[in-house]
Amino acid sequence: METNETTEKNDRRRASVSAWLTDLREFMRDRFSLEEDKAQRDEVVAAISKGVEFRGVNLWVLIFATMIASLGLNVNSTAVIIGAMLISPIMGPIMGIGLSLGINDFELLKKSMRNFTLMFVVAIVTSTLYFLLSPLGNARSELLARTVPTTFDVFIAFFGGLAGIVAQSRRDRTSTVIPGVAIATALIPPLCTAGYGLAMGQFRYFIGAFYLFFINSVFIALATFMIVRFLKYEKKAFIDKHKERNVRRLMMAITLLTFIPSVFVGFRMVRVSVFEAMADKYVAQVFNFKHTRVIECNKHFETGRHRPEIELVLLGEPLGDEVIENARAQMPAFGLEKTDLTVRQASTGDKVDLVSLQKSYSELLAEKNEQIDEMKSSLSRYKMTNVEVGDISQEVGVLVPGMQSMSLMKGIDFDVQGRPLDTLIVCVITPQRDGAEIDRATLMNWLRKRTRIQQVKLFIEPTE
Repeated sequence: METNETTEKNDRRRASVSAWLTDLREFMRDRFSLEEDKAQRDEVVAAISKGVEFRGVNLWVLIFATMIASLGLNVNSTAVIIGAMLISPIMGPIMGIGLSLGINDFELLKKSMRNFTLMFVVAIVTSTLYFLLSPLGNARSELLARTVPTTFDVFIAFFGGLAGIVAQSRRDRTSTVIPGVAIATALIPPLCTAGYGLAMGQFRYFIGAFYLFFINSVFIALATFMIVRFLKYEKKAFIDKHKERNVRRLMMAITLLTFIPSVFVGFRMVRVSVFEAMADKYVAQVFNFKHTRVIECNKHFETGRHRPEIELVLLGEPLGDEVIENARAQMPAFGLEKTDLTVRQASTGDKVDLVSLQKSYSELLAEKNEQIDEMKSSLSRYKMTNVEVGDISQEVGVLVPGMQSMSLMKGIDFDVQGRPLDTLIVCVITPQRDGAEIDRATLMNWLRKRTRIQQVKLFIEPTE
């Protein structure tokens, strides 16, 4: 009897857990479902196809956005660069490529690739012309940040592409998702940086920026393709099966030529990022000495036949050979067993005297401060408070009855050697009639208070 009751309790418990799991599964499916507010396939295809075309307004907006982004990179303004991202229509052809691959639309693929090429050429030419004409030729931080792609750029482009196509597949496309994707994926700044590289003859910048743009474009298209297949959009069918087979083969070839290089690129970027993270951890933990500091750390990932290398520049007490060898022996523990370590430091004879160096800088700073004080003192002699002559003349007219007009001038008093002594106010009063009494002392004291200039010279001009 007890066995049957226990069995029944276990069955009820299992049934309860199963029902709870079923409810949870249904709840999660409902929460993460993309069916709600889902637009029709033809509506989404039409909207993306419209954004693919670069003609008229779209083309001019691209040119303007490229100029704005180039200006932002040139003056190192993040806000200006973000503004250029928001107005740029550059996402259209890239999402068109991913959509066409997902629905087997060869005509849309050709149209997207053609407009993608046009967009690339126009943006590169516009930015190159701008940087050729710009008087500011220095590479600022915002520009340099677009020359070295990282693994994070891949993830940003991929998830940004996912957000973009999900937003495009909704009936309501007025949300802030699309502008946010434009900012996150940052397609226009790398193109402008590539133009800078061409204009300045810095092909390293051009290759790095183009590399970043290519990675972003490929992974946005890949994300679009994945969501299109996830939403099970109907593929385009061909009446001529032979033509359909040839088109599919051609699209597969284009897909492989586009995505396979990006896989290798992305894999290498991951390896570089992992290597740099391990190198930073190694340097932070192993080269942590009280009287020696790492002032520069250069990390070189393997290229061709060259092994990975960590190059350090140290300042302070020189480390002995046994200390450096011990540091090399610890490299395998950080996953750097095939990495070379190069340590550059001052020899004993070249040891930096930090106390003397600090004293020299203090003396130099004191000398500069003294020069600044002298310049401020000289400037204060020339400084003249603004005088509102129109207001003062009206006030003096009330203060001094019978005055016809007045002239008020600011000047500088010099000695016979030409050295400036002080600023002064020169006031010339013309009375309405000869013999009118003017209270000179009261007027001069009032002018000192009113103009905040202590030296006042007052002249009373006779009437004609």
